[in-house]
Amino acid sequence: MPERIKLVAAALATLLLLPAGTAAGEPGKTAELQGLDKVTARTVTFQVSVGETVKFGALVITVQACDRTPPTEPPESTVFLDIYEAREGEARTGLFHGWMFASSPALNGLEHPVYDVWALECLMGGKTIIHAPNFPVPKRRPIRS
Repeated sequence: MPERIKLVAAALATLLLLPAGTAAGEPGKTAELQGLDKVTARTVTFQVSVGETVKFGALVITVQACDRTPPTEPPESTVFLDIYEAREGEARTGLFHGWMFASSPALNGLEHPVYDVWALECLMGGKTIIHAPNFPVPKRRPIRS
């Protein structure tokens, strides 16, 4: 019985000395996003600081947080976004609220008939805001039968 206790104690000590499986992400300061206007086929890359909001066409995009894996892990950037559609004279519509993964843009992306938005990277640098060009928002036309 004492041998069994020593064996279990040795196994537990070995487990405690092993490195952790994955480290927590490092919070970044700026998210690099890319947007596509499907009507005009224009692609725009822009950077938004955490806590800031940018307008892309009819979309209002707010970056709530971004994380990046430490250098010892496989590279991955994640960005937490709130995306709304704001058209003149209409109520604001929530389109997306959640994390986007830079390595898998199709995994958890924005589904919208006119716009695509995806995360490219979480930047660790200082405060940088590059506003997306304010493309004119097309007016909704009535559907003719």
